[in-house]
Amino acid sequence: MSVAGDAVGAKIYASGSKVRIETAAGYFLIEDGAAVFVRPSRRMFTDARQSTVLTQWFVPVDPERPCVQLQAAARDAGVAGAEGEWRCERLEAGPGAADLGAADRGSTALWRVTPPGLMPRECWIDSSLRFPVRVEASDGTRLRLDNIRLGAQAPESFVVPSGFHKLDPHALIEHIKRSDVWVEPPASN
Repeated sequence: MSVAGDAVGAKIYASGSKVRIETAAGYFLIEDGAAVFVRPSRRMFTDARQSTVLTQWFVPVDPERPCVQLQAAARDAGVAGAEGEWRCERLEAGPGAADLGAADRGSTALWRVTPPGLMPRECWIDSSLRFPVRVEASDGTRLRLDNIRLGAQAPESFVVPSGFHKLDPHALIEHIKRSDVWVEPPASN
């Protein structure tokens, strides 16, 4: 599947509860809400908190109760307000559902998803895929899956390759503090 809209060029692969989102800089691996970003060119990975909206909206969901997984993905991404009460309201899919590119166009349901303190988003979920196929935010942001092809996925596509090291941001900051570029902030009175 490829994502059209604000994240043009991203590709998504899904298998059960696992998702891989490929971008020009690397790829995200998502499983059970936890996301990491893998940079093959540097042979490293890091936690992917608040890095992209794609890891929050393109996750496997229960087509009858999508807020459970969407809220968990937002919480795991560290999104402010994710702990509050989310509202999900099922709507009529309307005439636009036919152009979604879903595997079974008749199984696409439209939901209005309202995270606490944020504007609602409309989310089309393909019931047979158990996956969002389109998300539209009230600010005009639109993300849509195109070129959906069903098929088996290679299990190794959903794991960090062996030999890659995890980037620890705290260790990086400590390393920078020991360098000649670090300037201590002024002491507060």
